[in-house]
Amino acid sequence: MTKAVFTTKSASSYDDLPEVRYHFPRTYRNQVEKAVGDWIVYYEPRRGGAQVYFAIARLLKIVPDPVLPDHFYAEVDHYLPFTRPVPFKEGSHYYESALEKSDGSTNKGAFGRAVRNLSNPEFDLIWAAGFGHVIGSEPRMRPAPDVPEAPMPPVSGFAEESSEFIFDEPFEQDRRIIEQLTSRPFRDRAFAAAVKDAYLDTCAMSGVKIINGGGRSEVQAAHIRPVEHRGPDSVRNGVALSGTFHWMFDRGLISVDDDYKLLLAKDRLPDSIDRFLGGNERLLVPDRPDLRPHPQFLAWHRNNVFKG
Repeated sequence: MTKAVFTTKSASSYDDLPEVRYHFPRTYRNQVEKAVGDWIVYYEPRRGGAQVYFAIARLLKIVPDPVLPDHFYAEVDHYLPFTRPVPFKEGSHYYESALEKSDGSTNKGAFGRAVRNLSNPEFDLIWAAGFGHVIGSEPRMRPAPDVPEAPMPPVSGFAEESSEFIFDEPFEQDRRIIEQLTSRPFRDRAFAAAVKDAYLDTCAMSGVKIINGGGRSEVQAAHIRPVEHRGPDSVRNGVALSGTFHWMFDRGLISVDDDYKLLLAKDRLPDSIDRFLGGNERLLVPDRPDLRPHPQFLAWHRNNVFKG
């Protein structure tokens, strides 16, 4: 097994849903096969993207496309967006050594490959940079005028040993990385930070934004399709809500249509709900379309949770 980089973009011509599957042609079958059972990093290319690594997932298996000849799906689980998108190059350092020529310039030919295999040390540096806030190595930054959030306490067993961890024996290092990336506390914190950033720490239903005296956001990150029902830790499967609206959403008293119209279980809600909503009739979604709730997850909530 070896790790890999999968290139994708929100306006892809392929049948991609990064949280669940990656669509690719036979050209990349060999590179993808090498990564089955291991971790991958998603990369957003320059054309229509920001040239950043933006998420990780674990590659489960490859299945043929039943419709399009010579095309396949790479099925994944444990998808998790970075709390800080990581540029392919920071300063003079390339996270993928294959992208750098001997003279220090960028290897455009290597960039042209949509799937690239990745060494363990390169993967370690990328995910540590992407989850810096979660592992306690850097604060979560928010746009002015909000104050930066203080670093989170380190996840148990990681940050206080991070330098040893990164350069420990390869097998032990990889085992502990897997434990970290699959642990619920780690994933909850990463998911919450990514969702709060996407929604600017603002409740998507009431429009209220509260930052407490310690510089922390009072808004919560809610899963649309819960983890226990195979919902991914994706921003597109999340929404930022105040505690009250989070409670109502999880209990099916409020849901959301595909056009982001709020759906209310009127017979189960008090008349004062309109006042709580502040006149909002639609979900306040991120400006970036690729961060907005995905119709697939919204439909699951309406069909399985909503009581309206």
